[in-house]
Amino acid sequence: MSKTYGVGILGAGNISAAYLKLAPLFKGIEVRAIADILPQAAQARAAEFKVTAQTPDELLANPDVDVIVNLTIPEAHYAISKAIVSAGKHAYSEKPLVLTLEEGEDLKETAEANGVQVGCAPDTFLGGAHQQARALVDEGAIGRVVAGTCHVMSHGMEHWHPNPDFFFKPGAGPILDIGPYYVANLINLIGPVRRVTAIASTPRDRREISSEPRRGQYVSVETPTTIHAVLEFHNGALVTLGASWDVEAHQHSNMEIYGTDGSLYVPDPNFFGGELVLARRNGFREVVEPWKHPLGVANWERPEGPPFANYRTAGLADMMLAIDAGRKPRCSLETTLHGVDVMTSILKSAEMGQAITLTTTCQRPDALGPVEAQALLV
Repeated sequence: MSKTYGVGILGAGNISAAYLKLAPLFKGIEVRAIADILPQAAQARAAEFKVTAQTPDELLANPDVDVIVNLTIPEAHYAISKAIVSAGKHAYSEKPLVLTLEEGEDLKETAEANGVQVGCAPDTFLGGAHQQARALVDEGAIGRVVAGTCHVMSHGMEHWHPNPDFFFKPGAGPILDIGPYYVANLINLIGPVRRVTAIASTPRDRREISSEPRRGQYVSVETPTTIHAVLEFHNGALVTLGASWDVEAHQHSNMEIYGTDGSLYVPDPNFFGGELVLARRNGFREVVEPWKHPLGVANWERPEGPPFANYRTAGLADMMLAIDAGRKPRCSLETTLHGVDVMTSILKSAEMGQAITLTTTCQRPDALGPVEAQALLV
């Protein structure tokens, strides 16, 4: 890269620690400052990771910062990202980028007018397991993709998050909070979506928090928490997506891709790694030997269970390398806006009771093989 790009982080909540810890793994980027509307939160993170604490306005004006990572709550993403690009800085947002397609189009116009770029998580589809699944699909290991199923279901977020309120507001819910991981990986594996149809429900209008420090308090539910959708892709494939925070237990796989010559069982796209299983036409199943992909190597400890692969910031690093090289980022604004269109159209379809034809499309992001992935790392 021609330079090291200065990174600022806006939002010092839970997810900021992952970005601060993982950014040093990648070439060409250096976190230099963090800001939050709560000064004490920014100061605590800054002290922990030895970066500068600033106010949001100071961060936007910081000449040593080239790109700002937007880690605010979903309903603030659009306004904050627009402020970032209006300040002449590149923006990289946590998902979802925006809550409506109209916001996304306005953000795109503002970024173009200021000569900067916008990227967005999730970047988990760049992980070793998902890129190996992409390679198998591309080489025809299961023939032509014709269908698939995805299930992201649990008993909710109020059982672990210290402040789960925003999960149940418009702009979140299982589709806009967890759905981006699944939609991004489906676009990676299959391509753009043409049409969606869905039905949704909200079984409870309030939920009891069982996590600390607010155990026993209630949050109001203002968005559907169970959604069943069917996605029709431009290549003709039909994929069922079930997303719910009203399920205590189930036995569904996270993601299965069905082709004319076999099936591929893909691990949870919320993570970079996991077990990949290939089933041939005769029904014989085999665990795929993981290829030597650097973004599939376990590197993150957890209190319970073995370490797992976590490379958040890969999408940001790829975006800055793409800007430097004059190519399209893999977590591009075009792909992200199409994902927003998919997810908001699912919710609109459920509300209206009719299928929705999307108004956007995109190209599949470039594959990130082992050699390309290694080029991102220090």
